[in-house]
Amino acid sequence: MTFTSPVYGVRAVPIERVRANAYNPNVVAPPEMALLERSIWEDGYTQPVVCCQDEVTGDYEIVDGYHRYRVMVTSERIRARERGLLPVVVLDKPRSDRIASTVRHNRARGTHAVELMTQIVAELVDAGMDDDWIMRHIGMDRDELLRLKQISGIAAVFADCGFTGAADDDDPLGAF
Repeated sequence: MTFTSPVYGVRAVPIERVRANAYNPNVVAPPEMALLERSIWEDGYTQPVVCCQDEVTGDYEIVDGYHRYRVMVTSERIRARERGLLPVVVLDKPRSDRIASTVRHNRARGTHAVELMTQIVAELVDAGMDDDWIMRHIGMDRDELLRLKQISGIAAVFADCGFTGAADDDDPLGAF
């Protein structure tokens, strides 16, 4: 028996033919949705949405990629650029296996290690990117960026923080 991974059969499907499933437990907060929209705007769709196809209607039900689908539905500029076509791959599995696939896809994404994110921030600062650029392009808020800079312990990452001097006896807080 020969198996071919679904990714080798990407289809451009009209967004109106795609629908969400009723069992996806994954939720994405608004800041991450905004970052996903930005990512798709700047990089395009780099991952297809995983679906099953209804044998009767020919429509597609999402197994994984609901939030990529939502971006197409809610972002007029992306929908226009993509001509309303969503990249889709098809799994041919019974419902129980599709549910398991949805959960596996969600749980396998992992999280970002603090140490590596700290290194990334330090590298971006070294490359001359300011705080606003970093926050906008990698989806961080000011507090998270400050925490990663503090963890790094590298003086250069605080270069644009506006600290002007050390505290003295007359001004215990210094010139912050």
